[in-house]
Amino acid sequence: MSCKPEFLPPIADLLPHAAPMILLDRVVALRPDAIETELVIRDASPFCEHGRVGAWVGIEYMAQSAAALVGADALRAGQPVRVGFLVGTRDYRADTPWFHRGEVLRVFAEREFQADNGMAAMRCRIARPDGTPLAACLLSVFQPDDVTRFLHPEA
Repeated sequence: MSCKPEFLPPIADLLPHAAPMILLDRVVALRPDAIETELVIRDASPFCEHGRVGAWVGIEYMAQSAAALVGADALRAGQPVRVGFLVGTRDYRADTPWFHRGEVLRVFAEREFQADNGMAAMRCRIARPDGTPLAACLLSVFQPDDVTRFLHPEA
């Protein structure tokens, strides 16, 4: 029995973003309904000021991790990675006000619900590599079938 290597594409292949707005560094683990990504806070990181990033940026780290999960679904299906939207955040809780320079963050997104119309709920969290929790929330996300028609219905 042969063992296939784990499907861990570069993070840039999974997101419909361009640098410098790709905030995650890499995919650590990927399952059909969950992803673990990682980033290191650097002085050059977007939103880093005085050696730290406000914990509110954690919502975007989680949203990008959720988007990467959906992007991996698309790649597996032989489809292009598409734009999606963060619709809302519920119960965002941060156990720290700042993420500090040099800190490694693990970002987890797990699909709790996926509707046929493109709506989904993602349970997300941020932790240190040792498992210490830093932030968590439930994200509501939406990916339309045709983003151009969705944004410009009169076209």
